[in-house]
Amino acid sequence: MHIHNLSKENSILNQFIAEIRDVSVQNDSMRFRRNIERIGEVLGYELSKALEFETRSITTPLATITTETPKNDVVLCSILRAGVPLHNGLLNYFDKSENAFISAYRHHLDSPESFEIVVEYLACPDLTGKTLILADPMLATGQSLIATYKALEPFGKPKNVHIVAAIGAEPGVAFLEENLPEDTNLWIAAIDQSLNNKGYIVPGLGDAGDLAFGAKLQH
Repeated sequence: MHIHNLSKENSILNQFIAEIRDVSVQNDSMRFRRNIERIGEVLGYELSKALEFETRSITTPLATITTETPKNDVVLCSILRAGVPLHNGLLNYFDKSENAFISAYRHHLDSPESFEIVVEYLACPDLTGKTLILADPMLATGQSLIATYKALEPFGKPKNVHIVAAIGAEPGVAFLEENLPEDTNLWIAAIDQSLNNKGYIVPGLGDAGDLAFGAKLQH
């Protein structure tokens, strides 16, 4: 897997990541969602450099010029519900893409430390020969993304697979490397060292879905 960790270089992305982590800013859910969206835009811009391009002729009011534009058929897939703001950020840039949505959540078993990934709702176009972008803001254990990838297999084999995440943990990144094709690309804004005993990223930011859309009841 090719890992593109944007935190290795300073940019305005640092500000957006700092704010989604900061407990003094997190109580503003609208700002939290917008910052995740901004992160999606930055990651989408960087990802676009890896796409295939074709030459097109464009007519302006004054002349005709040629330019290079992306030729990939893109499908954006986000994991509900936390992935929605990240999806929107990517969609702002890949506005001609098709879209897929999947619900993948942790079903806790005997204790908060023990869980399985449950996939329920899934809406997806044909993926055959297309560029699949999987968006999940928090890459913690990596199990949700792998469950999503496997759930999408009946919809066709994509030509390329890109993973987009705001914050990840080293164990989750390693899990993806073990379970995804070697030519997969990971675009990520920051990678933290560890997970706690509940599978949350440390230092991380907490629960991205709750911060974006409000606390939920656990079943």
